[in-house]
Amino acid sequence: MHPARSSRAYRNVARVARPLLYAITRRDWRGAEHLPTDTGFIAAGNHLSNIDPLTFAHYLYDNGVAPKILAKSSLFSVPVLGWILRVTGQIPVFRGTSDAGKSLQAAEVALGEGECVAVFPEGTLTRDPDLWPMLAKTGVARLALDTRVPVIPIAQWGAQDLLARYGKVFKPIPPKRVVVLAGPPVDLSDLYDLPRDAATLREATRRVMAAITAQLAELRGEEPPEGVYDMRKQARG
Repeated sequence: MHPARSSRAYRNVARVARPLLYAITRRDWRGAEHLPTDTGFIAAGNHLSNIDPLTFAHYLYDNGVAPKILAKSSLFSVPVLGWILRVTGQIPVFRGTSDAGKSLQAAEVALGEGECVAVFPEGTLTRDPDLWPMLAKTGVARLALDTRVPVIPIAQWGAQDLLARYGKVFKPIPPKRVVVLAGPPVDLSDLYDLPRDAATLREATRRVMAAITAQLAELRGEEPPEGVYDMRKQARG
């Protein structure tokens, strides 16, 4: 069964990608009951490996959702990959340019049309030495507070065994176990009417990342470390 809101191009890409992903992964999909079916929503996940947007999208697609992923704009120039991103309606992120705000505008439009927008709030692969989520950027908070759609925290673990963080060697054999867990929406309702200042955005971001981290701790069967890794300080704060 294809997601109801998927385009023909999206379904055609999925017909090729899903059998490949089925061949190289052993999937443990959990928490799908938390994915909204009657509204647009933000799917917010941790970022372990350059392959995990695929496993993240695979989880969502298998559970009836065709996500629009916020992806760095340079990927749209890569042969084949860029074409796939464009025809499936993924959303380019123009970092550090005058077009930086366009990605959030496009995401807001998609959410208003009932789509799922997938976001990795850290903005890049985690720098935490033990692969826990690091201090995130506030784009997810601004998007969530401006649209007031549900934010579903989704943790994944195992994609890094297919392709290590910063790794160059893809390891599809033997197939790797990939576990993905979605949780209930993050409660941001008390922040909706507050000024969009730095304190409000940081608090919303903190709540989203805390929910993702708690779910990742459940998947890993470990306690997360004290403090959150800050890439600027190169240490946990």
